Amino acid sequence: MIPVPRDTGPAGPSGPAGPSGDAAPDPATRSALSARDGDPTAQAVFVRSTQAEVWRFVAALVGPESADDLAQETYLRAFKALPAFEGRSSARTWLLGIARRACADHLRTVIRRRRLDERLAANAHTDRPHPDPAGQLGANDLVRRLSPERRAAFVLTQLLGLSYAEAAAVEGVPVGTIRSRVARARDELVEAVDDARTG
Repeated sequence: MIPVPRDTGPAGPSGPAGPSGDAAPDPATRSALSARDGDPTAQAVFVRSTQAEVWRFVAALVGPESADDLAQETYLRAFKALPAFEGRSSARTWLLGIARRACADHLRTVIRRRRLDERLAANAHTDRPHPDPAGQLGANDLVRRLSPERRAAFVLTQLLGLSYAEAAAVEGVPVGTIRSRVARARDELVEAVDDARTG
């Protein structure tokens, strides 16, 4: 089944860390700001409160087999960049933006290696389609077939529950672009499910 949109809840634009910045920071942002100032307890709290979401995001973008390494890379980059974090956006969107860039760097490396492998073994079968023995694809398989941009927008908004504005901040694009990517991702997923069912 295709995952249905989640209610964004209090972490959305009407929650404690709304885009206006007038309200008090959310807990993750508070712990990031304290961690920036050198509080080791806050550093641990920041990681604990965000690591599951970071892992889910990177797993959706690049696959669960690389998620542990990329989540770790995300936090290495985040703690290196933490002195410059001023809390203008929520720590959640800031951190997921770092995760997205870590995934992009990883994918570029994978593509370079794959191209090299293809040149070295021109006759190897790497991406040959294979039938789905169960007659239908799992949700993760379907999401992985989306283009990277549509997959990221879909995962951020429909699986992780970010608002369109928060997803736009993570991706560094206008809100309308996120809306368009999510709509196209949904269309692709529906079409893929129909194709899988009809064989």
